[in-house]
Amino acid sequence: MESPKARPPRLRHTVADGVATVVIDNPAKRNAMTAGMWRALPELLGHLAAEPAVRALVLTGEGETFCAGADISSLREPGEDPQSLAVRAEEALAAFPKPTLAVVRGYCVGGGCQLAAACDLRFAERDALFGVTPAKLGIVYPAASTRRLTALVGPAAAKYLLFSGELIGTERALRTGLVDEVLPNEELGKRAAEFTRVLVSRSQLTQCAAKEFTAGRTDRDGYWAEQARGSGDTAEGVAAFLERRAPRFAWSPEPTGG
Repeated sequence: MESPKARPPRLRHTVADGVATVVIDNPAKRNAMTAGMWRALPELLGHLAAEPAVRALVLTGEGETFCAGADISSLREPGEDPQSLAVRAEEALAAFPKPTLAVVRGYCVGGGCQLAAACDLRFAERDALFGVTPAKLGIVYPAASTRRLTALVGPAAAKYLLFSGELIGTERALRTGLVDEVLPNEELGKRAAEFTRVLVSRSQLTQCAAKEFTAGRTDRDGYWAEQARGSGDTAEGVAAFLERRAPRFAWSPEPTGG
């Protein structure tokens, strides 16, 4: 069996039953993201967004850690600014057109927390730890990332995290809205699988429109009203309800290219 230390850092992915699962795989460094991993994520997400079979996406870490942030050694490497790479990856994740769920075990720190915050929802195991740590390194946290964190947890909680760089547990993370559900570790995978099955069964039309609206893109309400009229999803949803059966929603977003 290949040793985790011998395995190169990478992003793995699988697609099954409508769910794409992306795994941050660098266990030798608590799944820290290297420059190459940051660079690879937007391309991978573009590929998965273009797959009609993908109706939801799960982001998680290999083993018992979600992601301990950026690989600090990459900060000393010449070339592209690792912070810019992280922001591009975060923005690509936030823009993914279908529902996204971060499944968090262990450490979710720095760039890892940045990625989790870019997902639509976050489920965590009870002993997970969250932190946004640029104040420990003298780094200015990006404006876009700060706005996203503030929109998620509110100004006071965002300042607490950013000013102190302290790690918080799931009780506080749940209270501030940083996570949506907290479960025992042995139940986390099962609950995530159950929930993604729910997501896959729902109308993609509703989900895609809701993603845009909750992100503040209300300029396309006319577009979505037109999509709803032509989709047949509403008629199918009403018929399925009256007939007491599972709906078979047909609408799917146009491929965006991979």
